[in-house]
Amino acid sequence: MSLDDGASGGGDTEYGGVGQTRTRLPGGRSGDVYGGARRGRSSSRSLVTVVGVVVLLIAAIAFANRGDGGSSSADGNETKAGPAPTAASGARPVQSKTGGIPSGFAHDQQGAQSAAANYAVALGSADMFNKAGRDAILRAVIAPSKVTDFQGRLDKAYTAAFNKTIGLNEDGSAPQGYTFVSRTTPIGTKVTAFSTDKATVDVWCSGLLGLAGQNSTNPVTSSWFTLTLQLEWNGGGWKIVTDSQKDGPAPVPGDQRASTANDMAKAVEEYGGFTYAR
Repeated sequence: MSLDDGASGGGDTEYGGVGQTRTRLPGGRSGDVYGGARRGRSSSRSLVTVVGVVVLLIAAIAFANRGDGGSSSADGNETKAGPAPTAASGARPVQSKTGGIPSGFAHDQQGAQSAAANYAVALGSADMFNKAGRDAILRAVIAPSKVTDFQGRLDKAYTAAFNKTIGLNEDGSAPQGYTFVSRTTPIGTKVTAFSTDKATVDVWCSGLLGLAGQNSTNPVTSSWFTLTLQLEWNGGGWKIVTDSQKDGPAPVPGDQRASTANDMAKAVEEYGGFTYAR
């Protein structure tokens, strides 16, 4: 869902998550939930209301092209793939990159799944919150004929006012003394439709979003969502044509103690992401 979508039924397509995820305070502490003031469910819901979205918020704002195409399955000579475990294939991860994003995935179902997983990571990154970074990501992962449309729609969503609402500076950077966390981690992938040059892939994801720092009113929270990407084989690689997103599946929250702001910021700075391949 994009900001101009409103709370349209069903297909929430924001990458990531605050809103409905509850943050568990450290046992016996009154202070640090990722460096911030305690944020109860009421304040979380208030943030969602202000931003004008329902649930998810990691690379935020609707991935844009929902109205174009509408179908969640690929067209033409397609075969319906049944459920299968996400198991290692023995294939090595790709070595090439486009705009810093892994590329060169195989022209088969496993390649489509690897592309979708890596694209989900890029679309859930902090770079989506600034114009230059966002445009570079879109050029790398979107079908060329769709890039201009996606850029226009997302520019209307990622405004200076929106960035300020979630605690960022107007240009999408973090305020001094804070670390902005926006990450998506694929948990598994599933091909729901496949033909020679088209594929529809579901990517089950966990996401992190928020500001780590003392007195943050938007501490880092987690979410679970499933991203559906319709891909086409274009220019020798898989590119996104349309997408949609829905909540869950989400596990029952555990009893782990929330980390401090310093621990969370340090983890984000020290731990890099993965290149996903099967």
